[in-house]
Amino acid sequence: QVQLVESGGGLVQAGGSLRLSCAASGSIFSINVMGWYRQAPGKQRELVAAVTSNGITNYPDSVKGRFTISRDNAKNTVYLQMNSLKPEDTAVYYCNALIGSRGYYKDYWGQGTQVTVSS
Repeated sequence: QVQLVESGGGLVQAGGSLRLSCAASGSIFSINVMGWYRQAPGKQRELVAAVTSNGITNYPDSVKGRFTISRDNAKNTVYLQMNSLKPEDTAVYYCNALIGSRGYYKDYWGQGTQVTVSS
């Protein structure tokens, strides 16, 4: 059974930084894209950052220049460094990964971690 476990959320003042981590475990053959999404109350879940297995990254304009995604393939772990945080970054952040296991690829989600940015 494959699972994603996130850590690193919390409360921070505007302008501050947080680092999220997400570790994949279980019967894993390979991991393709890993990413982070967020969902604020009353809003749709949106992509925050994504990284391919060979390190190509993708960010929406709302976080470009402030957030950095990275991954450690040896540890099956993805990180999200968030700097210059704004109150509008407040949301539940979810880890996502496309994981090959038992002969096929499947999309997996973490349980979510709350990030709150106070003004």
